[in-house]
Amino acid sequence: MMNGSLLVLGLSGPELTVAEAELFRRLQPAGFILFSRNITSPQQTRKLTDDLRGLCSEEPIIAIDQEGGKVTRTKDIAPVPPSAAALAAKANPADIANVGALTGDFLRLLGFNLDFAPVLDLDHFPGLQNSLRGRCWGRDPQRVIDYAGQWNRWLRKRYIASCGKHFPACGRAVSDPHFDLPSSPATLDELLREDVIPYTALMPELDSIMLAHVDFPNIDPDFPASLSPRIIRRFLRDQLGFEKHVVLTDDLDMGAITGRYGRGQDVKMAIEAGNDLAMICHKIETAEVAAKAIAELPYWMIDEAHQRLARLRKKLCEPLTWSDASWQKTCDAIAEFAAKIPEEGTGQAQSPVADY
Repeated sequence: MMNGSLLVLGLSGPELTVAEAELFRRLQPAGFILFSRNITSPQQTRKLTDDLRGLCSEEPIIAIDQEGGKVTRTKDIAPVPPSAAALAAKANPADIANVGALTGDFLRLLGFNLDFAPVLDLDHFPGLQNSLRGRCWGRDPQRVIDYAGQWNRWLRKRYIASCGKHFPACGRAVSDPHFDLPSSPATLDELLREDVIPYTALMPELDSIMLAHVDFPNIDPDFPASLSPRIIRRFLRDQLGFEKHVVLTDDLDMGAITGRYGRGQDVKMAIEAGNDLAMICHKIETAEVAAKAIAELPYWMIDEAHQRLARLRKKLCEPLTWSDASWQKTCDAIAEFAAKIPEEGTGQAQSPVADY
């Protein structure tokens, strides 16, 4: 028996392979995530997202990391919108609203319905290469609430669902989770005083939450945040009240997790800890192993995740009708904002996150 309904999967290239199409039809995953490797032209991308929808019996999540700046998966086919850091430095709420709305229109034209953004991490270590350079809205929780909240609000007004990340505090990582598992000595009281404030303030306006691959040994000495029942079930859901939001892991193929846990075990631990969805972005050939592991979980656990997923699906909107004119108009508007909101000098990013 297999259960792929709690998986979000990547795919290998700009077109579905026969093997991928057959796998996705059989597993019926909750959704898909696209990266730069999947995007070669606007028309090709829209065809790909349409093809993915055609494989699914229910509306699938079709997601992308489109934060602006260096984490812009469409940089080869369209202008790059300003990053969170650049928009925060300009500090113009109207600009932030406009870029959020344009991001929504742009993604709906391409066939997406969920953006894995905004980043709500506080920028504790602006000088370190911990994967977050240029991606944070600031260090002060209120500033993050104001700026990320404005961007998120207007993204959602354009009918793209959002995802706050990386709970509870990837900004406290001093290394890059794409390579290893960072560790932070932060306590629950410290996180409550600062890092989780943007999440709680924006709770009614977030559609989903992504967990961080970071160890917090003073909170849970046994598991990283993304696999921790203490952090997900007890803290995020029970204490903070995120019991109705879809919660998902960051990519389980990142070095922080693959170096410690095997495929199957990691996915099973993720759902047991309170995640609704497990994300496999690169090692798609392991999806069947993951699906078999999920099928071994208690029925109530799978059903609970399905209920949250069903609520999210009701918010997912169909793509905009494709038009070359609409595409060009949206790209021109993004280019205008990119020209007037320069990127700040955040240093050369060494994280793979910029290249996916």
